[in-house]
This record gives sequence, C-alpha cells and structure tokens, in this order.
Amino acid sequence: MMPSATFPDLKGASVLVTGGGSGIGAALTEGFVLQGAKVAFIDIDATASRALVNRLSFEGVHRPLFLQADLADIDAVRGACAAAADAHGPITVLINNAARDDRHDVEDVTVAYWDANQAVNLRPHFFTAQAVAPGMKAAGGGSIINMTSTSFLINHPDMPSYTAAKAGIIGLTKGLAGRLGRDRIRVNAVAPGWVITERQQALWVTEEGLTAHVAKQCIPDIMQPDDMVGVCLFLASDASRMLTAQTLIVDGGFL
Repeated sequence: MMPSATFPDLKGASVLVTGGGSGIGAALTEGFVLQGAKVAFIDIDATASRALVNRLSFEGVHRPLFLQADLADIDAVRGACAAAADAHGPITVLINNAARDDRHDVEDVTVAYWDANQAVNLRPHFFTAQAVAPGMKAAGGGSIINMTSTSFLINHPDMPSYTAAKAGIIGLTKGLAGRLGRDRIRVNAVAPGWVITERQQALWVTEEGLTAHVAKQCIPDIMQPDDMVGVCLFLASDASRMLTAQTLIVDGGFL
C-alpha cells in the first residue's frame, strides 16, 4: 500500500530512479509519480518498463519517462541522466536503486564476475551522483538516496560480492555527503530488509524461510516494495532538510 502522506515540495520535482521498472524501483517510480513529481527511470528491461509507464499514464500525473540503459555502461548512464534533465529540468532527487542480488559461491567467483557484479551494484551509484550533482548545485540543492541492504549486516553467506558492494554504498554515501553538503545536496542511504518482490518470490522465497524470517521481525508483516516508498519520499523532501550522511534501516525490526 502506498503511503498516505503528501509532500507538497515534491510536486513538479525532477526525479531520477535507477532500476525503476520493476520490484522496489517500480514502487518508487509510482510513489513519486503519485506525489506529482516528474519521474524518469533507468532500466534495462524494456517490456516491464513500458508496461509500468502505461499503467502510470493517467490524468492528473506526469507520465513517467523510461530511459533504457545498461548501468554497467557508464557512458549510457551519463546519457540517460542528461536525457532526464533535458526532459524534466535539473534532477533534484536521485534514487540509486538498481541492484542484482545473484547468489554466488566464494570458490566460483572469478575476476570477471567480481568486476561485473560491482559494475551493477556499486559503480553506478557514484557515476549517477557525479552526473546529477552540477544540476543539483545550480538548483540550490538536492537529495541523493542510495539503496543499500541489510544483507551485509546479517552476514549473508551466499553473495560476498553483493554484500561487499552494499557495504561500500554506505561508505560512498558518507563520502559524498561530506563533499556535496556544502552545496546543500543531501546524501543518505536506505537499507531494506527482506522485501518480497516478484524476483524474490520466484527465486529465493520458501514458505518455511519466509515464515522464519518474519518471526524475527518486531513487526510481523511481510515487507512489500511499497514499504520502501515512504522513507524515500521523506528523504527526498524538505522534511529531512538537515538529515544527511545517514543510513536508515527499514527491516520491520529484524535487526
């Protein structure tokens, strides 16, 4: 369920979401569209993304802009950031959401696999921030929200490259916050717990495993993609004007 809160300062804001065509990203795209923002999103999956655009194209909202790009291709990412700014004005809200949580064994990881994994799960977070920062500075400020994960905090054993990237995002967040804060650009991270997206349901969820996980949460509800929207709206809005360099854990109290 989408948050009931409205943030008036987000109406008309230029927002860019990476990986915005499915899962948590699609919920974020929808959440900002419903706030009246001008949303562009980058995704590699054209089928799912175009279906989302069609679903969110109705009277009273700005039709979201789908920009197809492979986040491992930094030139393509820079081009997509420029296209979003050309269409909607300087980007003042960036959500680095895209990730691939593919499982991998320690003994099977090659140099090529490691580099490819980091090229999706960490590297784009820096280069999208680099691309939008001048526009945010010129606009008088902005908000960058980096999606990390609680996976590295719970010692997840099955994806060491992914957990390394997610830990690295927190370091990147703090470093960027320190550098960009002088331009009133806030940089924060959100660490979701186990959010049951369609991908999670198809690949990793078992009834036994999910029941055991939810039993360890303080709030005994299964987390859905929509549950990540409210915290990102808050971090994007002027309600969090003096909040930066922080990591907000949204896991139902699992930790």
